[in-house]
Order: sequence, then C-alpha cells, then structure tokens
Amino acid sequence: MFIDEIKIFARAGHGGKGCVAFHREAYRPKGGPSGGNGGNGGDIILEASHDLNNLINQFYQPRLIAESGQAGMGKGMDGHAGKDLVIKVPCGTLVWQTPPPSAPLEIEDPAENPEPSIPAALKGRPVIRSSGAKALELDLSEEESQDSKPIVQRGELVCDLTQHGQRFILCHGGRGGLGNRNFATSVRQTPRFAQPGEPGTEGAFLFELRMVADVGIVGYPNAGKSTLLTAISRARPKIAPYPFTTLTPQVGIVEYPDFHRITMCDVPGLIAGAHRNVGLGHKFLRHVARCQMLVFLLDMAGTDNRNPWDDYHSLLEELRQYDEGLLRKRMLVVANKMDEPSAEANLKSFKRRVKKTPVLPISAAFDEGVPRFLTTIREYLED
Repeated sequence: MFIDEIKIFARAGHGGKGCVAFHREAYRPKGGPSGGNGGNGGDIILEASHDLNNLINQFYQPRLIAESGQAGMGKGMDGHAGKDLVIKVPCGTLVWQTPPPSAPLEIEDPAENPEPSIPAALKGRPVIRSSGAKALELDLSEEESQDSKPIVQRGELVCDLTQHGQRFILCHGGRGGLGNRNFATSVRQTPRFAQPGEPGTEGAFLFELRMVADVGIVGYPNAGKSTLLTAISRARPKIAPYPFTTLTPQVGIVEYPDFHRITMCDVPGLIAGAHRNVGLGHKFLRHVARCQMLVFLLDMAGTDNRNPWDDYHSLLEELRQYDEGLLRKRMLVVANKMDEPSAEANLKSFKRRVKKTPVLPISAAFDEGVPRFLTTIREYLED
C-alpha cells in the first residue's frame, strides 16, 4: 500500500507539576520547603530518512503523543523529563498545519424564519446556514460536481524535509512546574504552593509526500512509461497492455558506466482534467513538482486512437493549470513505440504541427534509442 498523504494529530508531552513538600527528619521537625520541580514534557521531532518511500507508518499511527514529564517529589528530587518522540518520514515530506474546523452548520425551517432573499425555487425547503451568516449559495458546474474530487484544505506550511537526517520539532513539550522550594523567601519561609506544569503544544497536521527525483516521466496512460523505466533501471513496475497499470509513483535509479547516478520517477498516467483532481490528478501531479527535468513520453503510434500532438498540448495545459512553475523546468519530448507501422507518419505530422520542439524517437520495448536517451537526459541535467 502506497500512502503519500495522511492527516495526523500530534501532541507534545505535558510538563510535570511541582511538588509541595517540607523537609522532615530526626531532630529537624520543622525543616524548610523541599518540593522538587516537575520534568519537562517530551517533544515530537520529525526526521527525514531516505530509507522510507511512503507514509505507511503514519497511516497506522495517526495520533502522535509524546511522553509527559514526571511530577516533582519530596526531598528536593526533580521529576524525570519525558522522552522525545522521534518520527521518521521519507525525504520530500511537507507538513501543513490544517485550519481549524469552520462554524457548525444549522438547519432552519424557512416557515419559522422566512428570508426574503431566498429564490422562489428554494422556498419551502430546509436552508443550510452557518452560524450568524447568510444562506450559502453553491455554484458548482456540472462537470466539476461529477468528475472533480474535493481538494484537502491546506493551511500554513510548517516544514519541508528534503535532506536525509534533517530534523524539525513539530510540537514542543511543556515546561515543568517549579516546586515550593523555589518560592521560599526571608518573609515567606514556608510556601504551600507550587507551579503546575505547562501543557505541550498540539495540533492537526497534514503530511504530504512529494517524490524527490532528478527526472520525472509524464504521459498519458499506456504510453510506455513503466516499460521505459524497466529498460533503463532495476525498478520493476507492473507492465500490462491496459491503461492505469501503474497506480503509484515508481522511482528507479539509472546507473552509468562511470558510476554516475540519476533518479527517475515514473508518474502514473495523467488524463484530461487532472489539474481539477480528476482521476487522482493531484496525487500524481504533486510528485513532479520537485523533479529537475520532465520527460514527455508520447505514444507516437496512437494505439489508443489519440493523436500524439493532442496529447502533448493536453499535458502542457494540465501542468500549466496545476502549477505554471512546472513549465519552466527543462523538458524533453520522447516519441515511444516507433516500432509500430504508423509511428513514422505520426512523427512527421507531429513535427509539422509542433514546431521548434525537438523530439527523440525511441522504442523502449526493443531498446531502440534508449542509449541516446540516457545520454541526452544526462546532458540536460549537467547543463
């Protein structure tokens, strides 16, 4: 199971309360105050690790609670501090602090509290209102209501963990309270009070994983992305002659004879409307945001009755609608399935329709043009 987005609740440990105690021993029936201090609460620390590739650990542990500090004790003994909770996450994890829930919705009867601004078509029906607000009006197009999926609300970006070993304190533990020995003065020699421990910080967060790779392969379903990744690396994604065989991003490492390495990410197939989260579009598009270079893999044979030039323009439009910054990355257009009979004619038509765009023809299934492809992407990355 591949998890790249998960909501969690995190709470640091509370500080231990201070102790109210007085020193008592033989021949000292009225000793001074000796209450110890409470221990500090444990922090919740996130640590990036390249040994992980998804957020499966947080899927089974959505509540992160750190250990609280121990209360102070008599004879001047301080309580133990709570242990820090270290959570390892994969490199490329973004942490968002989700906004608090909105005001609860109330259902009113328009007969008891009529509203003159309600349209005639809605009179006699229950009206959904927010507390102290006017009636909500939803204006969703038919296309968005049927195809697009709700986008998870993201609040403030808390941290972005990209390097191995990078740490960030997500929630700070509360400070322990002071015992009564700290409040003794020449005037008040027997204080009978102590400080309570401070509560640890808490909040709801959204963990989002964006793959960190040098090259991202984008294209329509059944274009041959998994076949290409299998031909140039040791990654073994599932390959089958039907669309959407790859449902999760696959990362492969390309090794050159001089021991140079390039990480390449196979993004599942995009479809029209992916920028509106159609077909899990955002779950796929987010993984190309960190790539230094994008490879547009086109089915030049048109095996699914699509024109390659239409696929190319559609992919550009989806990337532009999602994030215009993606179009400023280095791009390489690769024409796959050149072993098919109709590929040569489609390639000529593509060059006439899409001018000033170099195209690299390959056939990943038969390893034709793949060495040139590897040399080209290395030159692009080193430029």
